[in-house]
Amino acid sequence: MKAAPKILLAIPLMDESEQIPALLRSIRQQSYTNYKAIFCVNQPDQWWSDAKRRPICESNMLTLKMLHQEADDQVQVIDRCSPGNGWDARHQGVGWARKTAMDEAAQQAGTADLLQTMDGDTLYHPDFLQDVADDFSENTQAGAAAQWYYHPLTGQQAADRAVLRYEIYMRYYALNMLRIQNPYAFTAIGSAMACTSAAYRAVGGITPHRSGEDFYFIQKLRKYTPVLIHTTAAAMPAARFSDRVLFGTGPAMIRGDAGDWNSYPIYSHHLFDEVKATFDRFSELFAGDVELPMTNFLVEKFGDNLWHSLRQNNRDAKGFARAALQKVDALRILQFMRWRHTQRHSSNEQNLFDFLLAFYPGDAILKDIHSKKFNFSTASVEQLNQIRDFLTTNEKLWRQKTKLLR
Repeated sequence: MKAAPKILLAIPLMDESEQIPALLRSIRQQSYTNYKAIFCVNQPDQWWSDAKRRPICESNMLTLKMLHQEADDQVQVIDRCSPGNGWDARHQGVGWARKTAMDEAAQQAGTADLLQTMDGDTLYHPDFLQDVADDFSENTQAGAAAQWYYHPLTGQQAADRAVLRYEIYMRYYALNMLRIQNPYAFTAIGSAMACTSAAYRAVGGITPHRSGEDFYFIQKLRKYTPVLIHTTAAAMPAARFSDRVLFGTGPAMIRGDAGDWNSYPIYSHHLFDEVKATFDRFSELFAGDVELPMTNFLVEKFGDNLWHSLRQNNRDAKGFARAALQKVDALRILQFMRWRHTQRHSSNEQNLFDFLLAFYPGDAILKDIHSKKFNFSTASVEQLNQIRDFLTTNEKLWRQKTKLLR
């Protein structure tokens, strides 16, 4: 009988002293006991001399104290916050903290073990780690997982409105990427990612971006191994205003609460169809240039001879198409979407309505989202939650249908 893998948890922490007791309970209550949690408490060292940042340093010291009191064979603490131990000017941010914890986890892991990323403001069901182990056991082709997530509401209207609008953006984007069967149809959530230790080592670990390291990490894994997107394991990230990272849920909520959702538009579903039309014809490019919906963007990004090197390095159309998939990755797709979005003039509300009308024409959700009446800025929490849950349900169905991104 195959031994149950050890699951090593990598958890970056900054200014989380209020959340730590709940997170520790969540971890200690896991039914799956073959785990080790590795915490990296961090901040730039120069913050100790910054009066505005000093409270974060003090919060981190309190976190450090609580974790040291809990330290045992299943809890390890990495101190990158106390005076003299913090990051220098070049190496700082959640990317470095997550990499530090993950690298330590990978160093301790056996070849059959799993690495799980978590966040300090996220709660996990007592069977979460058992679900992680089962997900990989039942899907042996997968070297990584972009796990399920759901933001519980807080009861505070401003926070709930902001997180719902942000999650609607993420669900809508994911649902359309799944609809066009794109190989990069994952959602990167730092509190809900896992991989085998072998896959982590093979891709060279996490690249320590100051923010967005979760996105780049899953993208890197996807280029190496199939990624499981239909998981039983599910995380519950907190909905809270936070500027600890450059972008992500917290910063999006802050900007959104101030009325700025420009970075998180509801793209026309036709733009996703343009991506699909491009990906579907990659193999044709091996014989010569073909005008595709993404051509002008890709030329602007890579230059006129963007396909020349791929033709030189691949013997046939199949290999060329595989290389094109590597080149036009999740980042390039997102950049294309933003680029094309600026060329159109339809509103977020109109794009949502058109999508629902095109793909869910008979659903009751359309009754309350008429394009002439519905507005994100004036919609109630209840209405936003209704939209979020509708998109969530249908995204889950697509994830179940797709299961693995290959």
